[in-house]
Amino acid sequence: MKSRSFGALVVETFTAVLFLLFLVPFALIVINAAKDSFSVTQFPMALPKNWGTIFKNMTSIWTSPNIAYPSSFMSSVIITALSVVLLNVLCSQAAWVLVRTKTRFSQIMFLIFVGAMVIPFQIIMFPLLSWFREVSRLTGIRLLRTYGGMIFAYIGFGLSLTIFLFHGFIKGVPYELEEAATIDGCNKFQVFYRIVFPLLTPIHATVVVLNGMWIWNDYLLPLLVLGKGNAVQTIPLAVANFAGAYVKQWDLILTAIVMAIIPIIILFLAAQRYIIRGIVTGSIK
Repeated sequence: MKSRSFGALVVETFTAVLFLLFLVPFALIVINAAKDSFSVTQFPMALPKNWGTIFKNMTSIWTSPNIAYPSSFMSSVIITALSVVLLNVLCSQAAWVLVRTKTRFSQIMFLIFVGAMVIPFQIIMFPLLSWFREVSRLTGIRLLRTYGGMIFAYIGFGLSLTIFLFHGFIKGVPYELEEAATIDGCNKFQVFYRIVFPLLTPIHATVVVLNGMWIWNDYLLPLLVLGKGNAVQTIPLAVANFAGAYVKQWDLILTAIVMAIIPIIILFLAAQRYIIRGIVTGSIK
Protein backbone atom coordinates (compact mmCIF):
# COMPACT_ATOMS: atom_id res chain seq x y z
CA MET A 1 0.00 0.00 0.00
CA LYS A 2 2.83 2.40 0.87
CA SER A 3 4.67 1.68 -2.36
CA ARG A 4 1.52 2.22 -4.36
CA SER A 5 0.79 5.49 -2.56
CA PHE A 6 4.36 6.66 -3.13
CA GLY A 7 4.11 5.78 -6.81
CA ALA A 8 0.84 7.66 -7.14
CA LEU A 9 2.42 10.68 -5.41
CA VAL A 10 5.35 10.63 -7.86
CA VAL A 11 3.02 10.45 -10.85
CA GLU A 12 0.84 13.25 -9.54
CA THR A 13 3.86 15.44 -8.82
CA PHE A 14 5.31 14.79 -12.26
CA THR A 15 1.94 15.60 -13.84
CA ALA A 16 1.66 18.84 -11.88
CA VAL A 17 5.16 19.91 -12.96
CA LEU A 18 4.35 19.17 -16.60
CA PHE A 19 1.11 21.11 -16.27
CA LEU A 20 2.94 24.16 -14.88
CA LEU A 21 5.56 23.98 -17.62
CA PHE A 22 2.79 23.74 -20.19
CA LEU A 23 1.16 26.88 -18.77
CA VAL A 24 4.35 28.97 -18.78
CA PRO A 25 4.07 30.12 -22.45
CA PHE A 26 0.40 31.05 -21.99
CA ALA A 27 1.19 32.94 -18.79
CA LEU A 28 3.98 34.89 -20.52
CA ILE A 29 1.65 35.78 -23.39
CA VAL A 30 -1.02 37.12 -21.04
CA ILE A 31 1.49 38.97 -18.86
CA ASN A 32 3.18 40.68 -21.81
CA ALA A 33 -0.12 41.46 -23.52
CA ALA A 34 -0.77 43.85 -20.62
CA LYS A 35 2.37 45.91 -21.34
CA ASP A 36 3.51 48.44 -23.90
CA SER A 37 5.98 47.46 -26.60
CA PHE A 38 9.02 48.85 -24.74
CA SER A 39 8.23 46.92 -21.54
CA VAL A 40 7.72 43.69 -23.49
CA THR A 41 11.19 43.83 -25.01
CA GLN A 42 13.02 45.17 -21.96
CA PHE A 43 11.23 43.39 -19.08
CA PRO A 44 9.51 40.30 -20.57
CA MET A 45 9.47 38.35 -17.28
CA ALA A 46 8.18 41.19 -15.07
CA LEU A 47 4.54 41.55 -14.11
CA PRO A 48 2.70 44.43 -15.81
CA LYS A 49 2.29 47.67 -13.90
CA ASN A 50 -1.26 48.15 -15.15
CA TRP A 51 -3.37 45.14 -16.16
CA GLY A 52 -5.81 47.50 -17.84
CA THR A 53 -3.29 47.97 -20.64
CA ILE A 54 -4.44 44.69 -22.14
CA PHE A 55 -7.92 46.17 -22.76
CA LYS A 56 -6.32 49.25 -24.28
CA ASN A 57 -4.32 47.03 -26.61
CA MET A 58 -7.45 45.06 -27.52
CA THR A 59 -9.23 48.30 -28.42
CA SER A 60 -6.27 49.39 -30.56
CA ILE A 61 -6.29 46.08 -32.41
CA TRP A 62 -10.05 46.03 -32.94
CA THR A 63 -10.15 49.60 -34.29
CA SER A 64 -6.90 49.55 -36.29
CA PRO A 65 -7.61 50.22 -40.01
CA ASN A 66 -4.28 48.72 -41.04
CA ILE A 67 -5.13 45.10 -40.23
CA ALA A 68 -8.96 45.12 -40.19
CA TYR A 69 -9.13 42.71 -37.27
CA PRO A 70 -12.98 42.53 -37.13
CA SER A 71 -13.18 41.39 -40.76
CA SER A 72 -10.30 38.95 -40.20
CA PHE A 73 -12.11 37.57 -37.16
CA MET A 74 -15.31 37.07 -39.16
CA SER A 75 -13.35 35.45 -42.01
CA SER A 76 -11.81 32.99 -39.55
CA VAL A 77 -15.24 32.25 -38.06
CA ILE A 78 -16.79 31.65 -41.50
CA ILE A 79 -13.94 29.46 -42.78
CA THR A 80 -13.61 27.47 -39.56
CA ALA A 81 -17.34 26.95 -39.00
CA LEU A 82 -18.18 25.90 -42.56
CA SER A 83 -15.11 23.67 -42.86
CA VAL A 84 -15.82 21.91 -39.56
CA VAL A 85 -19.53 21.42 -40.31
CA LEU A 86 -18.85 20.03 -43.80
CA LEU A 87 -16.09 17.77 -42.50
CA ASN A 88 -18.40 16.37 -39.83
CA VAL A 89 -21.28 15.74 -42.22
CA LEU A 90 -19.30 14.40 -45.19
CA CYS A 91 -16.81 12.30 -43.22
CA SER A 92 -19.40 10.72 -40.95
CA GLN A 93 -21.35 9.60 -44.02
CA ALA A 94 -18.22 8.34 -45.77
CA ALA A 95 -17.01 6.46 -42.69
CA TRP A 96 -20.45 4.87 -42.19
CA VAL A 97 -20.48 3.59 -45.77
CA LEU A 98 -16.92 2.26 -45.45
CA VAL A 99 -17.76 0.44 -42.21
CA ARG A 100 -21.05 -1.09 -43.34
CA THR A 101 -19.90 -2.00 -46.86
CA LYS A 102 -17.91 -5.21 -46.45
CA THR A 103 -16.10 -5.25 -49.79
CA ARG A 104 -12.47 -5.20 -50.89
CA PHE A 105 -13.02 -1.80 -52.49
CA SER A 106 -14.18 -0.22 -49.21
CA GLN A 107 -11.16 -1.67 -47.40
CA ILE A 108 -8.80 -0.28 -50.04
CA MET A 109 -10.46 3.14 -49.88
CA PHE A 110 -10.09 3.21 -46.10
CA LEU A 111 -6.40 2.30 -46.37
CA ILE A 112 -5.94 5.10 -48.89
CA PHE A 113 -7.48 7.61 -46.48
CA VAL A 114 -5.29 6.32 -43.63
CA GLY A 115 -2.17 6.41 -45.82
CA ALA A 116 -2.89 10.00 -46.84
CA MET A 117 -2.41 11.10 -43.20
CA VAL A 118 1.36 10.53 -43.44
CA ILE A 119 1.87 12.72 -46.55
CA PRO A 120 3.65 15.95 -45.48
CA PHE A 121 1.83 19.12 -46.43
CA GLN A 122 5.06 20.69 -47.68
CA ILE A 123 5.25 18.15 -50.50
CA ILE A 124 1.91 19.09 -52.03
CA MET A 125 1.50 22.77 -51.21
CA PHE A 126 2.94 24.08 -54.49
CA PRO A 127 1.18 21.46 -56.68
CA LEU A 128 -2.00 22.50 -54.84
CA LEU A 129 -1.57 26.12 -55.93
CA SER A 130 -0.87 25.04 -59.51
CA TRP A 131 -3.98 22.86 -59.49
CA PHE A 132 -6.11 25.71 -58.10
CA ARG A 133 -4.88 28.01 -60.87
CA GLU A 134 -5.57 25.37 -63.50
CA VAL A 135 -9.10 24.78 -62.20
CA SER A 136 -9.76 28.53 -62.28
CA ARG A 137 -8.44 28.76 -65.85
CA LEU A 138 -10.51 25.84 -67.15
CA THR A 139 -13.78 26.37 -65.27
CA GLY A 140 -13.75 30.04 -64.31
CA ILE A 141 -14.31 29.07 -60.67
CA ARG A 142 -11.97 31.07 -58.45
CA LEU A 143 -10.30 29.02 -55.74
CA LEU A 144 -7.39 31.27 -54.86
CA ARG A 145 -8.02 34.24 -52.57
CA THR A 146 -11.62 33.17 -51.86
CA TYR A 147 -13.62 31.58 -49.04
CA GLY A 148 -14.54 28.67 -51.28
CA GLY A 149 -10.93 27.80 -52.04
CA MET A 150 -9.96 27.85 -48.37
CA ILE A 151 -12.91 25.70 -47.29
CA PHE A 152 -12.32 23.26 -50.16
CA ALA A 153 -8.65 22.92 -49.20
CA TYR A 154 -9.42 22.33 -45.52
CA ILE A 155 -12.00 19.69 -46.36
CA GLY A 156 -9.45 17.90 -48.54
CA PHE A 157 -6.68 17.99 -45.95
CA GLY A 158 -9.00 17.11 -43.06
CA LEU A 159 -10.74 14.14 -44.68
CA SER A 160 -8.18 11.48 -43.75
CA LEU A 161 -7.97 11.95 -39.99
CA THR A 162 -11.68 12.72 -39.66
CA ILE A 163 -12.77 9.61 -41.55
CA PHE A 164 -10.29 7.55 -39.52
CA LEU A 165 -11.83 8.73 -36.24
CA PHE A 166 -15.42 8.31 -37.41
CA HIS A 167 -14.61 4.89 -38.87
CA GLY A 168 -13.35 3.56 -35.54
CA PHE A 169 -16.27 5.01 -33.59
CA ILE A 170 -18.98 3.71 -35.95
CA LYS A 171 -17.64 0.18 -35.50
CA GLY A 172 -18.94 0.39 -31.94
CA VAL A 173 -22.47 1.31 -33.03
CA PRO A 174 -24.65 -1.86 -32.92
CA TYR A 175 -25.71 -2.87 -36.40
CA GLU A 176 -28.93 -4.30 -34.95
CA LEU A 177 -30.23 -0.76 -34.46
CA GLU A 178 -29.90 -0.09 -38.17
CA GLU A 179 -31.52 -3.40 -39.05
CA ALA A 180 -34.47 -2.61 -36.78
CA ALA A 181 -34.88 0.81 -38.40
CA THR A 182 -34.79 -0.78 -41.85
CA ILE A 183 -37.48 -3.27 -40.84
CA ASP A 184 -39.61 -0.33 -39.62
CA GLY A 185 -39.44 1.16 -43.12
CA CYS A 186 -36.50 3.61 -42.94
CA ASN A 187 -34.40 4.13 -46.04
CA LYS A 188 -30.60 4.54 -45.95
CA PHE A 189 -30.81 8.31 -45.47
CA GLN A 190 -33.25 7.98 -42.56
CA VAL A 191 -31.23 5.17 -40.96
CA PHE A 192 -28.11 7.29 -40.90
CA TYR A 193 -29.56 10.62 -39.82
CA ARG A 194 -32.20 9.32 -37.40
CA ILE A 195 -30.34 6.39 -35.85
CA VAL A 196 -26.57 6.59 -36.43
CA PHE A 197 -25.91 10.33 -36.57
CA PRO A 198 -27.31 11.14 -33.07
CA LEU A 199 -25.14 8.36 -31.57
CA LEU A 200 -21.98 10.01 -32.88
CA THR A 201 -22.12 12.98 -30.49
CA PRO A 202 -18.83 12.18 -28.66
CA ILE A 203 -16.82 11.81 -31.86
CA HIS A 204 -18.55 14.83 -33.39
CA ALA A 205 -17.37 16.93 -30.45
CA THR A 206 -13.86 15.51 -30.74
CA VAL A 207 -13.66 16.22 -34.45
CA VAL A 208 -15.05 19.73 -33.99
CA VAL A 209 -12.37 20.60 -31.42
CA LEU A 210 -9.46 18.98 -33.27
CA ASN A 211 -10.33 20.41 -36.69
CA GLY A 212 -11.49 23.70 -35.21
CA MET A 213 -8.17 24.27 -33.42
CA TRP A 214 -6.20 23.29 -36.52
CA ILE A 215 -8.15 25.49 -38.94
CA TRP A 216 -8.45 28.46 -36.57
CA ASN A 217 -4.72 28.55 -35.82
CA ASP A 218 -3.39 27.58 -39.25
CA TYR A 219 -1.07 30.09 -40.91
CA LEU A 220 0.68 28.43 -43.85
CA LEU A 221 -2.32 27.27 -45.89
CA PRO A 222 -4.16 30.64 -45.67
CA LEU A 223 -0.91 32.37 -46.58
CA LEU A 224 -0.60 30.24 -49.71
CA VAL A 225 -4.26 30.30 -50.78
CA LEU A 226 -5.31 33.78 -49.65
CA GLY A 227 -1.99 35.65 -49.61
CA LYS A 228 -1.33 38.89 -47.77
CA GLY A 229 -3.20 42.06 -48.60
CA ASN A 230 -6.31 40.19 -49.70
CA ALA A 231 -9.81 41.23 -48.63
CA VAL A 232 -10.24 37.76 -47.12
CA GLN A 233 -7.78 37.39 -44.23
CA THR A 234 -7.72 35.00 -41.30
CA ILE A 235 -6.61 35.96 -37.79
CA PRO A 236 -3.10 34.41 -38.08
CA LEU A 237 -2.49 36.49 -41.21
CA ALA A 238 -3.80 39.60 -39.48
CA VAL A 239 -1.52 39.02 -36.48
CA ALA A 240 1.46 38.65 -38.83
CA ASN A 241 0.80 42.16 -40.12
CA PHE A 242 2.02 43.55 -36.79
CA ALA A 243 5.50 42.24 -37.57
CA GLY A 244 7.15 44.52 -40.12
CA ALA A 245 10.59 44.31 -41.66
CA TYR A 246 12.10 46.67 -39.10
CA VAL A 247 9.52 47.12 -36.35
CA LYS A 248 7.60 44.45 -34.47
CA GLN A 249 4.70 45.59 -32.28
CA TRP A 250 5.07 42.86 -29.66
CA ASP A 251 2.41 44.27 -27.36
CA LEU A 252 -0.20 44.14 -30.12
CA ILE A 253 1.03 40.76 -31.43
CA LEU A 254 0.68 39.14 -28.00
CA THR A 255 -2.68 40.79 -27.35
CA ALA A 256 -3.97 39.59 -30.71
CA ILE A 257 -2.83 36.08 -29.79
CA VAL A 258 -4.80 36.29 -26.54
CA MET A 259 -7.86 37.43 -28.48
CA ALA A 260 -7.43 34.52 -30.90
CA ILE A 261 -7.04 31.97 -28.09
CA ILE A 262 -10.26 32.89 -26.26
CA PRO A 263 -12.74 31.35 -28.78
CA ILE A 264 -10.75 28.09 -28.88
CA ILE A 265 -10.72 27.88 -25.07
CA ILE A 266 -14.49 28.38 -25.00
CA LEU A 267 -14.95 25.68 -27.64
CA PHE A 268 -12.69 23.26 -25.75
CA LEU A 269 -14.44 23.83 -22.42
CA ALA A 270 -17.84 23.30 -24.04
CA ALA A 271 -16.84 19.96 -25.58
CA GLN A 272 -14.21 18.64 -23.17
CA ARG A 273 -16.36 15.87 -21.64
CA TYR A 274 -16.69 14.23 -25.06
CA ILE A 275 -13.16 14.69 -26.37
CA ILE A 276 -11.21 11.90 -24.64
CA ARG A 277 -14.03 9.39 -25.03
CA GLY A 278 -14.30 10.19 -28.72
CA ILE A 279 -10.56 9.98 -29.39
CA VAL A 280 -10.11 6.69 -27.50
CA THR A 281 -13.14 5.01 -29.01
CA GLY A 282 -12.45 6.29 -32.50
CA SER A 283 -8.80 5.26 -32.61
CA ILE A 284 -8.75 1.77 -31.06
CA LYS A 285 -11.83 0.04 -32.45
